[in-house]
Amino acid sequence: MSEVFLFRGATLEGASTADLLVENGQITEVGTGLSRAGATEIDVDGLVALPGLVDLHTHLREPGFEASETILTGSRAAAAGGYTAVFAMPNTSPVADTAGVVEQELALGEAAGFVTVQPIGAVTVGQKGERLAELGAMADSRAQVRVFSDDGFCVWDPLIMRRALEYVKAFDGVIAQHAQDPRLTEGAQLNEGSVSAELGLAGWPAVAEESIIARDVLLAEHVGSRLHVCHLSTAGSVEIIRWAKKRGVNVTAEVTPHHLLLTDELARGYDPHFKVNPPLRRDEDVFAVREGLADGTIDIVATDHAPHPAEAKSCEWHAAANGMVGLESALRVVQLSMVDSGMLTWGDIARVMSREPARIGRLAGHGTPLTVGHAASLTFYDPAPVRTFTTDDLRGRSINSPYLGRELPGEVRWTLHQGTPTVADGALLDQPGVRS
Repeated sequence: MSEVFLFRGATLEGASTADLLVENGQITEVGTGLSRAGATEIDVDGLVALPGLVDLHTHLREPGFEASETILTGSRAAAAGGYTAVFAMPNTSPVADTAGVVEQELALGEAAGFVTVQPIGAVTVGQKGERLAELGAMADSRAQVRVFSDDGFCVWDPLIMRRALEYVKAFDGVIAQHAQDPRLTEGAQLNEGSVSAELGLAGWPAVAEESIIARDVLLAEHVGSRLHVCHLSTAGSVEIIRWAKKRGVNVTAEVTPHHLLLTDELARGYDPHFKVNPPLRRDEDVFAVREGLADGTIDIVATDHAPHPAEAKSCEWHAAANGMVGLESALRVVQLSMVDSGMLTWGDIARVMSREPARIGRLAGHGTPLTVGHAASLTFYDPAPVRTFTTDDLRGRSINSPYLGRELPGEVRWTLHQGTPTVADGALLDQPGVRS
């Protein structure tokens, strides 16, 4: 029999205050002055209660790149950041382009137990952009894949992109596009602008992202299918998505925490921790994506958690790998950039970091309301503390965070995955049956 928890005094999504009774993996009572004999009572006065966070864009690296991350270590990082579900990108080895690989990932996530790990399938075989992968077989597998992406590689061929959009309509799937024209970004190292020119780094033009998004929203409209735009980063991209939504195109978009806060000015020291794809952009772009998230043009925040071993970042800029870890810091960065600035409420955070990611990915049992009968995948967050982010905050295998040494607000105090605590009083837990 599972343990019964009574959380007292939670601020539900930053609004009303109530007690939450959790048993058998569900919320069974919500109210004030609740009691239950034998329940473990936990004082969460002053903490914001959120539906467990859901990340639509995580790199877990397993199988094939376990030196960077494993499904277990990535799941631990996710739980520490308040996540109860993550979607695992397919750039593994072998690539997650068959039913066998996605089912292996699903099983490893179940064995780890910290979060729900939902595999994303590749759009094309080997992510090579030449022919469609086994989309139907992955959708029909035990993993029930509904999100497909060649993330890291743009589905550049318009005919293949059209065929993919047509194919996934049959099972309500979505194509998640990495919008990067490969010809316009050959050798690119940093956002094309004054900083790249001064540093002598090859420029990465905004139009390389925007041109692919513009093409794909038109293809999605023509086919009548669902399109999702990964890690949108420019002011122009926001305007294209805004135009497409007004036109009625079934398109959604995500922004990363780092694109909500950091700019290309940070590259002046040639520190590879700030090298990422798409690159950090200008102040104007940061303001535009914040506005886009605030007004609903951008649907969700997704981490693009991209772990790398130390040697991939302890080198000169041009040789360094693209990417940043982000699961443990995401909620704190979004508080700093969007909540503390007054652009989003905690209710909005529940929408963009839990409900909408789960809806886009068609992940049942996640992002549900904090009401009776719904799954007890929950996050209790304290927005008050402000402290320096260090490697002690990182629970994954890699430490390539751009926030090390920076003051960030907030702290995840409790995370419950399907009624079982994975974080308690700010400490990551190992549960019975969880691999060590």
